[in-house]
Amino acid sequence: MMLSHDRIWSAIDALAERHQLSPSGLARRAGLDPTSFNKSKRHSADGRERWPSTESLAKVLDATGSTIGQFMEFLRPEPASGSMPEGAFPPQIGSIPLLGFAQAGAGGFFDDGGFPAGQGWDVVDFPAPPAAKAGVYALEIQGDSMLPLYRDGDVLIVEPGAQIRRGDRVVVKTAGGEVMAKVLVRQTPRSIELLSLNPEHPNRTFELNEVEWIARIIWASQ
Repeated sequence: MMLSHDRIWSAIDALAERHQLSPSGLARRAGLDPTSFNKSKRHSADGRERWPSTESLAKVLDATGSTIGQFMEFLRPEPASGSMPEGAFPPQIGSIPLLGFAQAGAGGFFDDGGFPAGQGWDVVDFPAPPAAKAGVYALEIQGDSMLPLYRDGDVLIVEPGAQIRRGDRVVVKTAGGEVMAKVLVRQTPRSIELLSLNPEHPNRTFELNEVEWIARIIWASQ
């Protein structure tokens, strides 16, 4: 596979999008100058191509908990017309289960793995994941507890059972019935640490036996 200037920068953009960040947000998370990945910085004033340094890439991978192999996946050529890489959203619309956050705290809507179960689900049309992501569903934000990132009425598409890494945005349901959207800061064999999206709400730490399930947010209707 031939590496090109455009493909390298496109891979950085794709990594940022994977973590629901802008290029400047990705640079900031990695401890770099927020303008490091701006499109205006990708060429010099005289038009010469500027490439990201290996140090910058290493910091980005560390900050997002990504491996070099995962980054290389973003470097693959665009798929031929009519095909989609595994894990990507195809362009068609599909129906997936929808539930409000307030309802999600009640019993009977999820199985032990956090997958949709029982009755009372609505449906919503959204970009549909491929068959490999069977089981995804949508949760509708209710209230302002997740401002400024998520507003009342925003819809989150959630993938239960997905591999979760440090820095991922997740939905967590506790054994006590709380349902919350947070950022995973740290996970150990015994506990998880969660960063609140709303600065007015405290960060949370739970023992794993206090968590009923945890699922990764893969898309938001912002």
